[in-house]
Amino acid sequence: MKYFYHRLKDLREDRSEPLKQQDIAELLGTTQQTYSIWERGEREIPFHHVITLAKFYNVSIDYIAGLTNNKRGLK
Repeated sequence: MKYFYHRLKDLREDRSEPLKQQDIAELLGTTQQTYSIWERGEREIPFHHVITLAKFYNVSIDYIAGLTNNKRGLK
């Protein structure tokens, strides 16, 4: 399960201009502190936020969940 949360951080940081936790928190309509807790895996991120992040990063939910290393999803 920790793999899932590691992906959240990687997606945020692996951009030409890395985003801050605050940027993603604003996208999700939450606080930086709450997003940080989700990204560290201390609390489960609500599924509707996972959907928002998948759309934002243009990756599949399967990729975020660690079910595949293919950013576009399972074959």
